[in-house]
Amino acid sequence: MTGCYAKSRWFRLQQFARVAKHSWWFSLLLWLVAIAPAYAQRLEMRVAIEQGVSQIDVGSSTNAVVRDGAGQVLANIPAMEAKQAESEAGRVALGDWQASQIWVEPSDNGYVWIGDKWYRGRTLVVPTGNGLTAVNYVDLEHYLYSVVGAEMPTSWPIEALKAQAVAARSYALYQRQTGANEIFDVGDTQAWQVYGGLEEETVSTQTAVDQTQGQVLTHNGQIINAVFHSSSGGHTEDVERVWVSPLAYLRGVPDFDQYSPDRQWVANFSAADLQQRIPGLGNIVSFTPVEFTRPNGRIRRMQVVGESGSRTMTGDEIRRALGLKSTLFSITPQFDQVASAGDTVPASPISFQVVGGGFGHGVGMSQWGAYGMATQGQNYQQIVRYYYTGAILAQIEVR
Repeated sequence: MTGCYAKSRWFRLQQFARVAKHSWWFSLLLWLVAIAPAYAQRLEMRVAIEQGVSQIDVGSSTNAVVRDGAGQVLANIPAMEAKQAESEAGRVALGDWQASQIWVEPSDNGYVWIGDKWYRGRTLVVPTGNGLTAVNYVDLEHYLYSVVGAEMPTSWPIEALKAQAVAARSYALYQRQTGANEIFDVGDTQAWQVYGGLEEETVSTQTAVDQTQGQVLTHNGQIINAVFHSSSGGHTEDVERVWVSPLAYLRGVPDFDQYSPDRQWVANFSAADLQQRIPGLGNIVSFTPVEFTRPNGRIRRMQVVGESGSRTMTGDEIRRALGLKSTLFSITPQFDQVASAGDTVPASPISFQVVGGGFGHGVGMSQWGAYGMATQGQNYQQIVRYYYTGAILAQIEVR
């Protein structure tokens, strides 16, 4: 299977090389090079693209140099040619070369190929645990070109995209300062913020980043943890009601997410489906809230009662088990009506209906709220200051 996986990735890179001169991708690559701003000083993010894999394809759109951790040149990789990095005895093997870590550095502002996507910057491959971790070293502003496009529809109003750029920049630098490890600052998934390389960039995302270049949100002189979500369902939450520690800049506010398709939603589950999703309780009879946020009503803890026992679950546990969009929900049993002696009496529930609101944790900036405010004529400064209470826009200095 691993051989088939590697072959398919290699085919995609070869295919890219064959069709590039006749495709919009080739035009896009040339255009990206032409418009990329020249920064006198750069702040690089270390983004983990792959973690704990046995092998990974790496390459470059231009000729690239391969170096070891000491900077020694090991080899050169021709443009548009993939090489497979493998984990061997705690080292990185790339073709005939082995090292404790390997860098792939493209020439002439080229792009790097990691796994199955193109990225700006350069690549570091290091052994971690029983496998390899591939890290994209990329300029902060270039990183944001992709993050904004991965996190928000690129057709949205430019002021909403600018608000996303400021929030994403602040979040990334907060994580870099507080959560980074020896190998990387952030990952590329929703556990951090989504980063998808060149394919997520558009003119609108680049414009949003360039027009807010270096701007971050601060509180008491420190960059804030500018978390965000899709929509809150009408009102964002005080952070401590969802997580643990209170933060002055993460206060609940009425949300402008009225345009969100997820502001209100409904999901239905049969009794048999619930028994599989929440095992160990037999046929489930009821869901009763034990603790919820006030006044918004997000579930913090709920008692689940079945014919074989009961269990108290957190709202997040139920959300994951049922695949719900948020913890702002109520669950109502649905009964089959049975006639008995002229009366209607309920039997055991045959299904449950979940009525909920919003998408995500509900803390910080609502992306649909940013859309709503931008649609109503608000600018990005007004948007971020509204959702991050008391936060101040500041300009970072790279030293």
